[in-house]
Parts: sequence; C-alpha cells; structure tokens
Amino acid sequence: MHDDNLPTPAGGENDDRRAPVPRDHAQLPAHAGSRELALEFDAKPAADDEIDLLAYWRMLVKRRWLVLGVLGSVVALALLITLMTPPVYRATATLQIDRESVQAMFVEGVNNGEASTPDFLTTQYELLKSRALAERVANELRIDSATVDRLGSSSWLQRAKDSLRQKPAAPEGGVDAPVDAEAENTAATGSLPQAVAVVRDGLVVEPIRNSRLVRIHFDSTLPAFSARVVNALADGFIASSIERKFDASSYAGRYLEEQLALAKGRLEESERALVSFATKENLFSGGEGNVSLEGQNLSTLNTALAAAQDQRIQAQAMWNQVSGGGSLPSAAMGASIVNVLQQQRAQLTGQYQQQLQTYKPEYPTMLALKQQIDEVERQIREERASVRDSIRAEYDAARTRESMLVAQLNTLRTQALDVDNRSIDYNILRREVDTNRQLYDGLLQRYKEIGVAGGVSSNNISIVDRANVPTSRFKPNLPLNLAIGLTLGLILGVLLAFVLEFLDDTLKTPEDLEQHLRLAVLGVVPHLRKQSIEAAIADQRSAFSESYRSVRTALQFSTDRGVPKVLLVTSPSAAEGKSTTALTLARNFAQLGKRVLLIEADLRNPSLHRAIGVRAEMGLSSLLSGAANIQQVIMETDDDRLNVVLAGPLPPNPAELLAGSRLLSMLSVAGEKYDQVIIDGPPVLGIADAPILSSLVSGTLLVTKSGKTRIKTAQIALKRLSAARARVIGGLLTHYNANAAGYGYDYESYYSYGTTPKLGKD
Repeated sequence: MHDDNLPTPAGGENDDRRAPVPRDHAQLPAHAGSRELALEFDAKPAADDEIDLLAYWRMLVKRRWLVLGVLGSVVALALLITLMTPPVYRATATLQIDRESVQAMFVEGVNNGEASTPDFLTTQYELLKSRALAERVANELRIDSATVDRLGSSSWLQRAKDSLRQKPAAPEGGVDAPVDAEAENTAATGSLPQAVAVVRDGLVVEPIRNSRLVRIHFDSTLPAFSARVVNALADGFIASSIERKFDASSYAGRYLEEQLALAKGRLEESERALVSFATKENLFSGGEGNVSLEGQNLSTLNTALAAAQDQRIQAQAMWNQVSGGGSLPSAAMGASIVNVLQQQRAQLTGQYQQQLQTYKPEYPTMLALKQQIDEVERQIREERASVRDSIRAEYDAARTRESMLVAQLNTLRTQALDVDNRSIDYNILRREVDTNRQLYDGLLQRYKEIGVAGGVSSNNISIVDRANVPTSRFKPNLPLNLAIGLTLGLILGVLLAFVLEFLDDTLKTPEDLEQHLRLAVLGVVPHLRKQSIEAAIADQRSAFSESYRSVRTALQFSTDRGVPKVLLVTSPSAAEGKSTTALTLARNFAQLGKRVLLIEADLRNPSLHRAIGVRAEMGLSSLLSGAANIQQVIMETDDDRLNVVLAGPLPPNPAELLAGSRLLSMLSVAGEKYDQVIIDGPPVLGIADAPILSSLVSGTLLVTKSGKTRIKTAQIALKRLSAARARVIGGLLTHYNANAAGYGYDYESYYSYGTTPKLGKD
C-alpha cells in the first residue's frame, strides 16, 4: 500500500482526500460521483416513436395471474348470467314492400307519389313499430295480464336446463299451447297497456339491404307465442295499409262533396248577380268576348271609315292629276272611248297626209277628211271633259262619305265609352261567374275520378315468408356469451395489468436502474423462492452465488484502478439486501486470496451479526467512542482471509461517532493492512449515517430491491449521496424474479448455466 493512499489528518489542507484511496473521479463512469447527477434524475429519456412490444409482453407475463384471475372471473360471470337468463325464442316473417302499387287508373293526388319519396321505406319501418299496430295485434290475440305474467315467469333451475339444450321445453298450456276457444273468447280488460308494451318490446324490424324485403322478428320466452305475434303483426300491417288507402279515398270524396256544394252555391249566386246587374243597367253582351253592341258597331264603323278614307285619297289623287292639266289616269281612260277616238283620229290623219301628196288641201276629198278629223277631235275633247267630271264627282262623293263616317264614329264612340263605364261592374261579375264555373267543373271532375279509382288499386305490401314456431332458442347463446366473456375478460385483465404496472413506481428491472437512476448495473441478484440465503450461498453453483460472483467481477472493472479500496454498501431504505450483499462480496473477495475486512457500520439496526452467527461485546461503536482499539474489535471468521468488525453496543449518537476522526483513522489503518475493506452501511434516507460514510470511502454501491424500492425513494437517496460528494460506482438489484418480471431466461438462466435444473430454478 502506498503512502499517498492514506488520508491527511482531519482538518488538513485537502479535506477532499480524507478517504484511504485518492478521490480520482476518472476511475468512475462518466456520471459517477458527479454533483450534477442529482439534478438529472427527473429527466426522462428521449421518447422513442417505436412501440416496444417485448416490454408490454413482459408486463403481461409478470402479472399473468392477475390477468388469468380477471379472465376466469368474467368468464364465470358470463356463464352465470347465461344460465340465469331465461331463454328467448325468435320467430321471423318476411315482407315485401313495393314502392309503387299497381293502379288501374291514375288520379292525381290520390295514393300517388307517396311510394316514390326517398323516406317511404323508412316510414313503413316506423309504422311497423307504431303503437297503433301493437294495439291492433294485442286486441286480435287477446293478450291479457295472465299471458304477460306467463311470459315473464320462469325458475332459475328451469332456465339453467333450457340454456343447456337447444330445443325448447314442451308447451304447458297458456299462450305457448294450442289456442283455447274459451281463452280466445275472453276479452282482456285493463291489460292493454301491458300487452302493447310486450308487443313493442319484443319486435325487431330488420331491413334487407339493397332490396324491398324486410324481416320482422319477435322475441319472447314462449316459441309459439312468438310465431303468433309476428304473423299477426304482418297481417295487421297489411290490413292497416289497405285501410289507410280506403280511408284516404273516402275522406277525399267527402271533402270534395262539401267543396262541390259550396262551389255550386257560389256559382248560382254570382250568375244571379250578373243577370240582375245587366237588367238594371240595360247592358247586353255581344258574344263570348264580352263586347257590347256599341263596341261592335264602333269597330265596324272604324273599319268602314278606314276604307272610305282610302277611297277618298285615291279619288283625290286622281282629281289632282286631272285638274292640274295632266293626262287622264289609265283606269279612267280604260272605261271611256277616248282611246278608240284617238285611234280613229290617227287613221284619218294618216289618210289625210297620204292623199295630201296627191291632192291639194282644197280638194273636196281632202276637205271631207279634214272635217272628219275635226269631228273626231271634238268628240275626244268632250269625252275628256266627261272623264274629268266623273273623277271630280267620285272625289266629292268619297269626301262626303268620309265626313259622314267621321261624324257617325264620333257619336258612336261617345256612346261606347258610356257603355264601357257602366260595364266595369258587369265585367267583374262576369269574371267571378267564369271563375266559379271553372272551380265547380274541376271539383266535379275530381269527384267522379275518385269515385272510380277509390277501390281499383292493389296493395303494395305482401307476405313472402310467414313465421314458423322456432325450434331452438335465439338467446342466450352460451358459446357466444362465453366467447364474449373470454374476450372481455382478457381485455379487462390486460388493461388492469397495464394500469397496475404503470401505477407501480418501484424499480423492477435492471433497465429501470439505468433509465431512472442513470446508474451502471453491476449485478442482478435473483429472488430465492424455496432456498434459504445460507443454503444458496453455500451452494457455489447456485444462481444466487453466481450472481454475486458476477458483481465481484463487475466491481473489478468499475474504475480504472479496479475495485475501490474501501467500498460502502448501502441502500435507499431498510431490508433491501445490503448486509447480505456486503457479507457475500467479502467472502467472494476472500476466495480470490485477498485479505478482506468487513465492517458493520449500521449502528442503529445491525443485522450482520445474525448472518455470521456471532455476537461481540465490543465493536465499531466501542472503537469510535474510544472504549477499545482496532485490534480488540476485529474478529476472525471461518475464513482466515476474512475479518469482521461488528457494530457493537448501540450508541445514542451514531452520526456523531461516524463523523469523528477515529473512523477515518481506522479506515486508514485498515487500508494498509487489508486488500479490501467493505462497509455494511445503514440506509440512506431518514438518517445522516450513510452520507457521512459515503464521503469517507472511495466507492459506494447502492443496493435496491426489485419490486420494493420506489423510484422516487432511490432518486432522493442518490441525491443525498451526491450532495455528500459520494462516488456511487453503480447499482445492484436484489430479489429479482425474472419469471415474474416477464424476462424469463434473461438473467436467472445466465447464472444457472451449467447447473442442474433444480439448482438453476432456485
């Protein structure tokens, strides 16, 4: 042992080197002994998007008995409920509901258009569930209170027997038996609401997708009753549909009769008023156009005036042409002999010019031709004058006629306006008469059509399959209920296991130490189910012994200088296995040929002496109080390489004794004499002993108990050690049950490699 491994005296210049081994932080893992370690415990690792199915499976394996217990309870409950539930029998009938019924004639507004609406089938389904139909069926089947009581009465023993068989029991009378004539004739009094409730509660309407078929189910405890009710529902639904159609036609007929009477009265009244007004005002209608005689005459005169004006204009144009010296109009010339006379004059003139070449003008022949020509010209002048006089006479006559027509038209216009003023009320009355006549004719026509079409339409609802008496129960379905119970129990068990697992805030696995405490796991000690600790330690091939040898090996690599010279073994709270760990590690190091000193530093509740099986009058408390020296408190064991210092008498002030300089001197001396010093320390929480000890040693091993040490407790303990500048080199997990935690082969089987199956399991 080198001198530099010995501490300086208390209160020296370097208090950080009070431990027998120099406090070299490079020997620890990157986080060991770091003051910042206590500030990082609450931080959680980065969340991973991947789902760890293996972790969930381990949770379920760990709490498998809870899952199986919940599963068995739910299945048993499902079985009990199934056996206690009365058997229900379902009868089914199938209906076809067409959207349009066949009609011999089409009558607008009567049973048309309803079947083509989008909600037609939905309306029919709701009509099947209506209270009116249920009342109809209840009255038809005469369902009384006794029938209702028989439907609900069944002993649990009988229900249990019926649930275990598929066929129903033989009918014992009542509704399930053949219909009794006397029962049929007995009217149900005061039980209609109950009967309606029975019918409506047992009815189930199931439309068949993509078809016009619908299934009607009825459930009851009596199979024959179910068949009777569902058939009665089908028949009653068809009858109700037909009745609604006839009722609608009858109502429409009665309504039209009333409206016809009213329309007829209004028409007669309006006609009388029209005739009375026309007589009073001396008005006469000239036709269907309601034009008076004055109006007709005015129209005729207006037409005649237009024609007269046209004739006057033509005559005036011809007179203007003639009076201005112009040629006669061709129309006038065509009616006179002027053209003939002109042709005659032209011929005479031609002869005269021809003979003039031979004879002189004084020649008698020439004179005779000249007289003829002059006579023809005189006749032409007279004829022209006569044509002009005719045109003038025609013009004067046209103008006179126009003047007379204008005068007559003005007079007739005044009379027509007077008649129109008096005919306003007459026209109003006339239109009212026409309107009333149209209404009356339309209503009369509709009334005749309804009378013809009222009963010619066929029903659009038909029964496809009538219901038969069911031969097997519909529910409860024992296999289905057990399957549901199995599924539900499994789901509840898994959920409960997950809830309890997530509510369990203890350190259960080595991964929990790494995740929540940021400590290197130096070992995992398996839980002993049947074997005692002494027997497990004595058996060198047991998983228990092998796990501590693995811890010993891990300690040799915990720092760059090997195992810390002075090692403190502590735990967050009591009864977590620190004394067993300290003793077992001491023996394991002794087996390597090292001289080991085991110190029991728990001066409040020591337990190491019970594990060794010896008691001492003097111990560590005696040494620290000055009542004994180190040679007096060191005890030998069955192993020459292992010495022990027990706690000794319990002092009243353990913290003051541990904080004194005697413990530091004792550790310095022990560090020179022994190869390894292991201290069985007290728990960290609640007392100041463990932090004091941790500040004096070169390494601290934190022992936690699987399934008992809480995460928060371990984090607080580690924070206290960090505040005391302890060098926590790692953690140890004890009482670890790999099978209970769901890890199986992961740890326990590693330690039992090469052992017998029995030892491997222990």
